[in-house]
Amino acid sequence: MNRRSIHEKRALQAVVGMAAATPVLVGLEGLISGPAFLGIDGWPVDLDSHFRFYSGIFLAIGVAWYTCIPGIERKTERFRLLAVLTFCGGLARLASFIGVGSPGMGHALGLAMELLGVPLLVLWQARVARTWASSLA
Repeated sequence: MNRRSIHEKRALQAVVGMAAATPVLVGLEGLISGPAFLGIDGWPVDLDSHFRFYSGIFLAIGVAWYTCIPGIERKTERFRLLAVLTFCGGLARLASFIGVGSPGMGHALGLAMELLGVPLLVLWQARVARTWASSLA
């Protein structure tokens, strides 16, 4: 394996690690604080429950992204499944943007990452996987 391939793999691992911090931290805060995390008080109990449920899902997806980091060149199926889940969340966020209006900056950045950044990460991971597979052949 050449030095460039090793650096590219490590760079991908670092970027995925940094990106996965967002759903982990935001999901954890949503579990702890509920809708108050967004500065909203007085939500009905059912909406609080729903918000915390999705915060738990968000947290779990972030943790799952971290499981792709070791051996990232071999985790293509898991990586793509998580990418599809994240992209679908972005599509839901886009539907809200179209139907309800522009979200705050944090959610707008999430939308960009989910619909643009994640597909680019999929392409990058595929490149790393191909490079490593060809070095084994």
